[in-house]
Amino acid sequence: MTSKDSILARRLYLVLGLLFVTSLIVSNLIFKKFFYYYPFDASIFGVKIFEISVGILPYPITFLITDLISEIYGKKKANEVVVGGILASFFAMGIIYISNIVPATSWSPVSDDLFSIVFGSTPIAVISSMLAYLFAQFVDIQIYHFWKKITQGRHLWLRNNFSTFLSQFIDTATVLILLCTFGQIEWSLFSGLLVAGFLFKVIIAALDTPALYLFVFLFRKRFKLDIGQEIKLI
Repeated sequence: MTSKDSILARRLYLVLGLLFVTSLIVSNLIFKKFFYYYPFDASIFGVKIFEISVGILPYPITFLITDLISEIYGKKKANEVVVGGILASFFAMGIIYISNIVPATSWSPVSDDLFSIVFGSTPIAVISSMLAYLFAQFVDIQIYHFWKKITQGRHLWLRNNFSTFLSQFIDTATVLILLCTFGQIEWSLFSGLLVAGFLFKVIIAALDTPALYLFVFLFRKRFKLDIGQEIKLI
């Protein structure tokens, strides 16, 4: 790889990392709003199938990016992005926590109560989300590279979907178990929210497979990579 290619590869890795961190932090900032998508009117275990948090919308992007980084830059670089995302999230939550403590002025467009409603996420909810995410992402990366080794770098769709499906189930189940255990959500809603959240994530994961194929193709073409070959960044 030429010096010019090496610089470009680093810049693209940085861009992917920034998109990853942004998607992760935004998903944790907006998760308190819930919406209902109406492809059809159906319920399971007392919960409408697509009655879910808006925080789930940018979340699948993080798995697409880690799969892309895993494919092009390798397992180590994918894990580095995950750890960076966790640190950035806790840093952002710390800033929000301090901002929630300081009193608003009498003329502030956003009052203390309004700020607390929108950004005052409970520590249990945030910690539950972060622990579930961390566990799921590391599982996703591990499974992705397991299938990459087994298939010798071929069948990209298989490792993309198999790793994401399992990790998304683990993520959804873990965060719901923690939230129900600490009384943030009623246990009666657990089964319905688990199925609804996982089903939505599976659909999104399946839909992002063509996007992963496109990005992997463009990277391989630009950097002249063989199937299974990775860019090594120092």
